[in-house]
Amino acid sequence: MTSFLLVKLIRTGLTVLLALCFTFFLMRMAGDPALAFLGVDAPPEALALFREKHGLDQPVLVQFGYYLSNLAQGDFGTSLRDGRSVTTVVFEVVPRTIQLMALGFAVSMLIGLPAGMIAAIKRDQWVDRLVMAGSVIGFSLPNFLLGLLLLLVFTLWLRVLPSGGASGPASLVMPTITLATAFIGIVARYTRSSMLAVLDRPFLRAARARGLSGAEVILKHALPNAAIPIVTVSGLIFGSLLGGASVAETVFSWPGMGRLLVSSVLAKDFPVIQFIVIILALAMIATNLLVDIMYGVLDPRIGSQVREGSRA
Repeated sequence: MTSFLLVKLIRTGLTVLLALCFTFFLMRMAGDPALAFLGVDAPPEALALFREKHGLDQPVLVQFGYYLSNLAQGDFGTSLRDGRSVTTVVFEVVPRTIQLMALGFAVSMLIGLPAGMIAAIKRDQWVDRLVMAGSVIGFSLPNFLLGLLLLLVFTLWLRVLPSGGASGPASLVMPTITLATAFIGIVARYTRSSMLAVLDRPFLRAARARGLSGAEVILKHALPNAAIPIVTVSGLIFGSLLGGASVAETVFSWPGMGRLLVSSVLAKDFPVIQFIVIILALAMIATNLLVDIMYGVLDPRIGSQVREGSRA
C-alpha cells in the first residue's frame, strides 16, 4: 500500500506540473497583460513599468523559473488586478463554487440514478423511452442556452426568481438546474446500461426465487453489482462540474471560482489563472483517487489486486 500511495503522489506531482507548464506558456502566448490592464493608448513608460513590476519583462523561461522557485516557498503570486495574494482572491470565492457544485452533483444523482433504474426495470416500455428521450435532450442542450432560457422564463416572464447574484436560496435554483441537467442525462443512461447488464444474472433469479421483494432484489443485489460503472461516471461528472460551473456562474453572475476564472482569462491575470489550474488539477486527482478507493470497497477483488500489486 505504501508503494501504491507513493506512485499516486509522484503522478500527482507530474500531473500538476504538466498542467501548470501548459497553462503558463499558453497564457504568455495569448497577449500582453500590460496592454489588457493599461490599454493600448497607455504611454510606453507606463507599460514598461507595469511589466517590470510584475516580472513580465524577463524571458518566459526565466519567468517560469522564478514562478517555480516561489511555488517551492509557498508563494503562489499576486493578482495583477488588485495586488492581493492569489490565495486570498481565489479562496474568497471557492465556498460559493463548492456550494453550487455540491448541489448540482446531488441533484444529478438524486434524479439520474432513480430514472436510470426505472428505465432499466421498465425496459422497452413507454417509461424507458421517456427517460432516454429526456436524457438525450438533457445532455445535448448547451448549458449556456439552457441558462438563458431559464432566465427568459423564470425572470423575465414569470418574475419568480432573481436573475443572478447570491442573494439567497432562490438565486441557487436556476444555476443548479443549468449545471445538473446534462449530468442527470448521463447518470440516467449509465445507470440504465449497468442495471441491464446485471438484471438477468443467475444470482438475481436466485434472489427472486428466495421470495425477496422486487425492491430488495434491485437495491440489495442488482444496484451494488452495477455500481462500478456508475461510480466511474460519477467521478468524471464531479471532475467536470467546474467546467459547467464556469458557464452557469457567468450566465447568472454567481460569485464563484468559475466566473473568476473566466474574468481572469479575459483580463490576462496570469497568477490567478495558474493558481486555479493547480486547484483544478488537484481536485481531479483527488476525485480519481476516491473513485479507486470506492472500487476496492464495492469489489473486494479489486482491493486485493491493489494490495498484491503494492507488495510486489
